[in-house]
Order: sequence, then structure tokens, then C-alpha cells
Amino acid sequence: MKIAVEGCMHGELDNVYATMQHLERVENIKIDLLICCGDFQAVRYQSDLNSLNVKPNYRKMNSFWKYYSGEEIAPYPTIFIGGNHEASNYLWELYYGGWAAPNIYFLGYAGVIKFGDIRIGGLSGIYNPRHYNLGHYERPPYNESDIRSIYHVREYDVFKLMQIKEPIDIFISHDWPLGITDFGDSDNLIRKKPYFRREIEERSLGSRAAAQLLDKLKPPYWFSAHLHCKFPAVIQHGENGPVTKFLALDKCLPRRQFLQILEIGSDPGPHEIMFDEEWLAITRQFNSVFPLTRKPWLGAPEVENQDHYQWIKDKLKARGGRPFEFIRTPPSSGHQRNPQTESLLEFLELPYLLDVTRETRAEDQPLEEDGGNGASDDIDEMEELTVAGDPDA
Repeated sequence: MKIAVEGCMHGELDNVYATMQHLERVENIKIDLLICCGDFQAVRYQSDLNSLNVKPNYRKMNSFWKYYSGEEIAPYPTIFIGGNHEASNYLWELYYGGWAAPNIYFLGYAGVIKFGDIRIGGLSGIYNPRHYNLGHYERPPYNESDIRSIYHVREYDVFKLMQIKEPIDIFISHDWPLGITDFGDSDNLIRKKPYFRREIEERSLGSRAAAQLLDKLKPPYWFSAHLHCKFPAVIQHGENGPVTKFLALDKCLPRRQFLQILEIGSDPGPHEIMFDEEWLAITRQFNSVFPLTRKPWLGAPEVENQDHYQWIKDKLKARGGRPFEFIRTPPSSGHQRNPQTESLLEFLELPYLLDVTRETRAEDQPLEEDGGNGASDDIDEMEELTVAGDPDA
């Protein structure tokens, strides 16, 4: 199986797909799947731009809307996670994962799916300790603070991923695992991105949550984006332990290293995106402690997942493992229920919680305005300021 991995999409689906088709012709290969590591920008309507945390002059429709409307069909099965520049109102509709457009699948705020016999897991967003222990309290339409915190990784989602016991083949995160620069050529990285020197030296560059998951899951492959450069690393987990090949990629721009083709052993196919039994069991097991307020999450009891796992296997055997059908939703200034999410929760026999409102969360207390978390927190805005002195920006 040949998988194309792409860094930050920034809505440039037309250009990424055209690049893949060019590579197929030049290299005489067939690419089976595209994986995108965030900043996908699934903007469907002009109103979605109000939920996109970028400066006004960068708020553009780009090309996703064509694939959402049906004007274009994605030529490759596409899987993506969220980053820190997303149409967050739409991704919240699909918190548990689902088709963002025909043939384009969002992994959710955290998730695992299968493509053929390959298990692919992912964590959306970027790490910021200010919000990590809190619940998912933000609701559209977002205010100036919430639009900058909605994409911050939460402990609850990491906790669920930490429950995975079966091997993961590929994992994707938007920001890099903390400490990953110890396993690659950090000197060369600093030459290309000198403004990362302080964070590298202070060991603050990257996500503590992603590092925790890397240490637990130990996948053969881990891909990231966010810092707009290519950076490979190889992590040896203990003596004679498994090895993780890490690769970060750039954003889709001319003369930038934003795409990599990976060949991985798999069954002969045909391959399609399917639900993962273990992940659905974990989702069902811990949905009752889904935190939806600003209060710190208190964790979940440690109980066996076996009953949920068998229940899911029986249900999928009867229904089949394909995700629920894509259905478009109209523009809205607030939250609306996505039929895919409703169908999934009905299948799992779980309540719908994503539209719990502020009025029903009286315990909420305001937080101080989010001030960011270092040079790498909002890399696009930082690059805008440094572009004159940085030839690679």
C-alpha cells in the first residue's frame, strides 16, 4: 500500500491532489491514501470563516468547499486531523469523527480508524497547558478567546487514546511530540528555523501530550506538521524495543517539502476506511465522563473494556464497519447536529452532548485571555512577522 502524507493543508486540496497525480505519472505508481497532519481548513461556507483562527486577510475559501458541495470529488481517500487553523465550528459537529466531505474523513478530536488492515490513529489540535486539564467548554459562535482555545488538546481525549492496547500502525498529530528533536538533526533544524533555538534548548518545543502517547503507543510511523519544515527522526523505545520513524512535513507551497510517499505492507485490498472496534469500545466506555465545562477534568475510573469491546464487535458484525453516510449541513451561526454524529451516537446508544450550552453550565467561570505558549504555538502568525528575515518562511 502506498500512502501519501502531507503536512499543513491550509485548504489547498486542489494543489495537493494535483501534486499526487503528477507523482503517480512521473514515478509510475498508484497512491492508495492521503493522510493530512492538520490545518486542513474544511471551510464549507463564508460563515465558516468566522470560526477560523487566522488574521482577516488570510481568511479565504480556498478549495475544500468544492469537495463539500460535490462540485469536485476527492480522487484519493483522504484522512485528516485538526490543527490550530481550522473551521472549528464544523469540526465540532464531527467531534467523534466522520466524513467531512465525500471520500474525506476527519479522525475527530481523537480517533482511530482502519484503512484495509492498517490502523491509523490521530490527535487533533495543539498542546497548551493553560487548557489541557479543562473540559471542552467552547461552543459556536466563538468569542475572541474561545476561537483560540477550541483547538487546544484536552486531557480527556489523550486519556482515551492512552487506553489503546492493540498495535497502531500510523499515528498523526499536528504539533510535534515534546523532545522529538533529540532524535534527529536539531542543529540543522536550528539553522533553518533559528527562532526555535530557545525552545529546543529549554526542551519546551512540542507537545507533552503527544510525547506521552508516543511513549505508550510506540507506532512504527508518526507524522506531524505545524512548524512548517521537514524534520525526520528515529526513536528507539528502550533497548531492543520497537522503533518509531517520525517525520514532520511543511505546508503546501511551491518549493516546500510538504508531501512524502510511504510504502507499507498490507493486505491486497480493495482498501476502504472502516470503523475500528477497539476505538468505538473506548468511546462508548468513557462518554459518560465527557467533560463539557471549564472545570478541570477529574479523570475516569479504571475498568475493563472487554464488555464494551464484545458489544461493539457484535453490533458491527450485524451492521458492517463502514462509517455512516456523509450528509451536508446548512450554514449556521451556532451549533447544529450533524446527522453522522447523531447516527453514530444512536448506534453506540449514547446521548448527544455536543450542544450543551453555557446556560446549562452555571459552574463555568471565565478564564484569563489565552496568551499563547511560545514561538511555536501559532506558527503562521509568527512566520508572518519573521518572513523578512527567514528565507524558508
